[in-house]
Amino acid sequence: MNIEAFLLCDAATEQQGKLNVLGAFDTIYAKQLPAIHPACAIALRIRFEISEEGDHPVKILVIDEDARPVVPKLEGNVNVKAGEGMNSIITNLVLNIQRLKFEKYGQYRIDLTIDNQTITDLPFTVREIPN
Repeated sequence: MNIEAFLLCDAATEQQGKLNVLGAFDTIYAKQLPAIHPACAIALRIRFEISEEGDHPVKILVIDEDARPVVPKLEGNVNVKAGEGMNSIITNLVLNIQRLKFEKYGQYRIDLTIDNQTITDLPFTVREIPN
């Protein structure tokens, strides 16, 4: 398995195998706390080998620097099936998040777990708007 894209962005869609991403970022600026980020998306593109056909549990956790969840964990399952003559299988996942709430400025991260193993994480920061 290879993670080809793991992004926090303004918006994302998946259509006929294409992952469309708009505005990838790693910093959210806020005037005050608690800060409400109106809308964003987590975009994920995974390439599986033919030998990895089958079900793969996926968990995404958005946490603050004290490892406290910002939103309830997002869990699902990816069923990987190869078509005739395929060398690998692409799976695109888009998770749209509305009204993401941050109680404090600081470091955050998005943990990606597949098959009950943490695969990677995506750090981001919430900062006060500079004067």
